[in-house]
Amino acid sequence: MKIKESVFCDTSFFIRLLDKTDPLHANARGYFRYFTENGYPLMISTIAIAEYCVRGKITDLPLRNLQILPFNLDHALRTSEFARVIFENKSALDLKQRKIIPNDTKLFAQADTEKSVLHYLSSDTESSKIYNLLRKESDPKFEFINLNTPYHQQFGILDL
Repeated sequence: MKIKESVFCDTSFFIRLLDKTDPLHANARGYFRYFTENGYPLMISTIAIAEYCVRGKITDLPLRNLQILPFNLDHALRTSEFARVIFENKSALDLKQRKIIPNDTKLFAQADTEKSVLHYLSSDTESSKIYNLLRKESDPKFEFINLNTPYHQQFGILDL
C-alpha cells in the first residue's frame, strides 16, 4: 500500500493562515486550500502547537484538517543528528534573530522521520537557512516550501 504524501506545517504557517492582516495570509490560505482540496494530509507537531499557543488558542487552529504529531524517540534521535550538523557548521549560518533554533531542529527531524512527509511549509527565513545547511550536510528527504512563494508559482499552476 502506498503511503499518502503529506505536508508538515510549522508554527509560522499557522500564524499567517489565521491572521487576516498578515502580509502572507493570502499565500498561507492558498497553500491550505490547495493541499486540503488535493487530499494532502496536513501535519502539525505538538511542538508547533505549544509555540502557537503562546499567543493564540488551540481552538483557533483548524484541527479537523490536521494530523497531530507528538514528538517521539525516533524524532529525538534524528534531532540529535541534525543538531550535531548545525553545531559543527554554525559559523556558516548567518542567523540574524536567533542563535541555533532548537525547536526548528526538532520540527525538521519530525518531518524527516515521518515517511509520508514530502513538504515542509514555513515562512521562517531564519529556519530556511538551517534547512539549507542540512541539505548540504545531511540531505533531509522533504522539500522546504517558503510561504513567500505563492502556491501556484511553487507548483507551476495557473491561478484562476
